[in-house]
Amino acid sequence: MFHKAIIFSLGLLTLAGCNAQKKTKTSEQTSGTPSPMNDTKNSKQQGGIIYFNQGENRFLKDYEMNVTFKGISEDSRCPEGVNCIWAGVAVAEIEVMGTYSRPVVLSLATTENAGRNFHQSQEFNGYTISLQEVTPFPKADGGAKALEGKYKVGITIKKTEGSGDSTRK
Repeated sequence: MFHKAIIFSLGLLTLAGCNAQKKTKTSEQTSGTPSPMNDTKNSKQQGGIIYFNQGENRFLKDYEMNVTFKGISEDSRCPEGVNCIWAGVAVAEIEVMGTYSRPVVLSLATTENAGRNFHQSQEFNGYTISLQEVTPFPKADGGAKALEGKYKVGITIKKTEGSGDSTRK
């Protein structure tokens, strides 16, 4: 009987701890500055920019392609509140797959620098996909590691005029 009481008590403590974590996560998500990147209702599209949370997958019917924001492979942007010599760059891994094509992972950067193989736009299936925004910026105390899983990106997709090659690597 005593063992059942201990097991029951541990179970209740575990459930109480889970409930406390859920409340903390929802309060963190609701706090912050209002912007289109923080608003989940506007996470679809705003002003021609299509917003994705990290790990989000969506089929875009207008473009007949499936788009997944896999994550950020590099984030060397200057943290907020720090003076830097170089502004840095963030590279987003965006997986795209057309209705009749295999998936392709595009590495889109916040700046165009061909010498370091950073491209802000790439072509896929007759469309030019461009990275417009990456949020949030790294903080001085936590850096980019603390932001893993919290990134959001904004991309634009436009019909390419006279495309010869379907992708650029």
